[in-house]
This record gives sequence, structure tokens and C-alpha cells, in this order.
Amino acid sequence: MSRFYVQNFGCRATQADGAAIERQFLDQGLRPVPDSAEADIVVINTCTVTAQADRDARAAIRRLHRQNPERQIIVTGCYAQRAPQEVAALPGVSRVIGNSHKHELAKLIRQTSFVPLSELAKERVFVSDIFAHTELLAAPVFDSANQRTRPNLKVQDGCDNRCSFCIIPSVRGHSRSLPLAEVIREVNALVEAGYREVVISGINLGRWGRDLHDPRRDSRPRLSGRAQLAGASTGAKETVPYSFASDTTELSSAARSYRFENLIHAILAQTPLEKLRISSVEPMDWSNQLIALMAESTRIAKHAHVPLQSGSDSVLRRMHRRYRPWHYREKIEKIRAAMPTAAIGADVMVGFPAETDAEFEDTRRIIEDLPFTYLHVFTYSARPGTPAAAMPNQVPLHVARERNRILRHLADEKHGLFMRSFVGKTIEAITLNAHVGTAGLGCPAEQSSAKLFQTSSSFTSALTDNYLKLRLHGYHQPNRWIAARVASVDGDALTAFAV
Repeated sequence: MSRFYVQNFGCRATQADGAAIERQFLDQGLRPVPDSAEADIVVINTCTVTAQADRDARAAIRRLHRQNPERQIIVTGCYAQRAPQEVAALPGVSRVIGNSHKHELAKLIRQTSFVPLSELAKERVFVSDIFAHTELLAAPVFDSANQRTRPNLKVQDGCDNRCSFCIIPSVRGHSRSLPLAEVIREVNALVEAGYREVVISGINLGRWGRDLHDPRRDSRPRLSGRAQLAGASTGAKETVPYSFASDTTELSSAARSYRFENLIHAILAQTPLEKLRISSVEPMDWSNQLIALMAESTRIAKHAHVPLQSGSDSVLRRMHRRYRPWHYREKIEKIRAAMPTAAIGADVMVGFPAETDAEFEDTRRIIEDLPFTYLHVFTYSARPGTPAAAMPNQVPLHVARERNRILRHLADEKHGLFMRSFVGKTIEAITLNAHVGTAGLGCPAEQSSAKLFQTSSSFTSALTDNYLKLRLHGYHQPNRWIAARVASVDGDALTAFAV
């Protein structure tokens, strides 16, 4: 029996693709192994969002080939889709299978798995037009460190936006949604397996369902109106998510039946899932209805990730982003007003072409003003074929790195302030893994309330409903929601005792 190993690079969507590839292999009777050194077939599932992501993939391929020149190395994912011939030229690569063919990857590999590398046919590349691609790979992803908790389910892929810096639409294609019945089936299967929290994700998650009602792009059988919205009626009058220029046209009743909010309602109504966590959703898709639903339901984690990219109006326009800074500011303020203790995070890019000091200051100021609790800060990386790569006045790398440092420092300050606001309070957290060792103490003012940690020999890692790391005194079974009283802040985590 052939042994396989899948190595994933990049975002949650890539990891979800990797989980679906593993499911393909298992269905064909292949055996997974925990380390690439033990595998006959290694799949490198790549990312191409930055030049560094490409370099990481190439380094992994070269390392695998040096370790065992006879093994089959299959390269798939976004880098394979973007530059298949470049990838195929790397030593040791047996097959290049783009995102366009990823849904049949295991079958393609099995056709040639036992052929010596020296005898492989010259045609080793399986890549076609991604915009003709209608398949959506979906399988739950389990964090290797926390396999018994918090699986991630991809319910959407692709993107119909055209941000000037982004390569993703050209390697993942049009926005595609996992049909509602399949989402419900996957979530119920995870609940039956004992999971208490599920994270739903996608490349452009808030656009889930927009393709399902479009007869020009969806040949799949329609779900009935009853199946679409069973138990999910809200009585809401809102027909547009926000007064953004791109969303001012009133949607038809059919379109409203396939909105992201309807997906959330259906998961709550048709599954007994204890906690649903929503990953990144673009600003234009945070409708008033979605904010209210998240605020009112105890079964939805109080965690909003809203990509910003820039706080400068002129930079956002050059990026081709579909909102303005004042729209974004109002959206974040609404989220905070509805959920005073929610985690609010954002993606921010520095060093975009021609970004001036004044434009960067606009970004720094909006971050300083708004109630963010964490940030993901990225330095712009030019991607071949994107409009931004051809723009003049590329920002020097040392300038971009300094701007990155400034925003990370600001984010650290905000995160620390947010954590300290919970000292002495009781919060909800899901347990992850137990550890042997002494948990540290926070600042001297907090040590008296946390003194029992000085003699503790074990603690359990946990994650709060509002996305804070927590070290829970003593040993606790994983995958349990526990009320915990926060004693102190220790580095990037809270210390707490179960109550």
C-alpha cells in the first residue's frame, strides 16, 4: 500500500484543499504517514500570495528531492496554477497539478505512481483555465497541534474582486460556494464526531451563495426554498449589506435567499453545533443583519476579522478596494457597539506602490483610533501579472519594513490593553492541549491574584470565545467549553482558573 504525505503552505483555504486531497487518497486506499520521510508520495500544496511563499515552496521541493530522489513529488496549489512550467523545471518534480485539476489529483497520481522518474512521460503538467473551474474541494481541516478541537471548514473558494495587488483570482478563479446542504452535512458530521467549535472560512467568505442562484454559472441542482432557509427566517427588511457604491442595487428575493447571513442562520437552525466561528469577511459584507446576528447569538464566537489593507483613501483607490476609509470606520464602530468585548482584527498592507508618508500616516491614525485587538501586518510583495506590479514609484524595502514595524508595535499595544481588560473577569474558553510546566506570572500588581500559578506544574491551553490565548490552571480534557476567571496576563496569553 502506497504511503502519502501532504505538506500545505499558506492560508486556511489551502489547508482545506490539502484536507480534501487527503480524503481523495484515503478513498483510494492509500495510507497517510506523519512525516514526509516515510512517504512514497509527497504532495506540496503551494501558496503564491507573496514572492516569499514561492521561495518557501521551491526550498521544500529541493529538500525533499535531496532526501530521497526516488520518491514522487507532486506540486499543486496556487503557485502550480500560476507558474506550472517554472515549477515543473525543478529537480524531482513528478507532476504539476494546478488548482484547475486538484479535484482529481489522487486519480492522476495513481495513474503514474509506480513509474520510475526516468520513464515518466514528458507531459507532466495538468493545468487549465481556472475560470472554467466549477469544482470546490471541501473537507474539514484539523490543526496539527489541536486535532481534537476547532476544525476548519472551507465553504467558499475563488474571488470576483480584482484588487490591483492580488494574484489570487487568477489562480483560484470565480467565487464558488459549497451548497447549503453540503455545508450542513459536513457540520453535522463534525458535531457527531464530538467537535464543539467549527470555523468556517473561504477566500472571500462573505460572498458565499452569490453564485448559487445565478443560472449562468451554476448548473448544480437547486436546493428548495425550504431547504435553503429551514428555520432561518429573520424577518429582516434590509436588502443591501451597506451603502457602498458597489452594493446599492436592490437584490432580488432569490439573491437574498443566498446570502452569507442565511448560511449562518441555517447552521444555527439545522445543526446542534455549540460554537460557530467566522473567519475573515470583507468590509462590504458586514451587513447590519450579520452584525446583529453575531451579537445576539451565544453560539457565534465574538470575533470579527475585517480586512483593512490601508487607511488612505487614495491608496484604497489604487488598490481597487470597494470601500472608503469612512465606510470602514463606521463598520468597525458598529461592530464594537454591538459587541463590546469582541475581538476585532484586520489585515493591513504597508509599502504599496507610491505610498507616501502622509498616506501611511492615514493608515496609522485609523488603526490608532479604532478598537482593534490584533492586526496581521504585511509588507507589499509585487506579484507578476498584477496591475500593482507595473505601477511606478515602488516603495523601497527598508521604508516598507519600518512602516511594518511601526504598525506591529501599535498592534501589540492594543492587544495588550485588550487582554488586561479581562483580568478579574470570568470568560468562556475552549480547551485545547494540556502541558506540564509552570505558567508564568504577569506584572507585580497581578501576582497576588495569580500566586497559585507559582506552584502549578501543569496548565491547559485554551482559546477564549473572543480569540484570546488562555493558560488554564491544571489539567483539563481537550474540546471542552469552560468558564474561567482570569488571574493575570502572561506575555501573549491570559492565565486563569476554572470556575
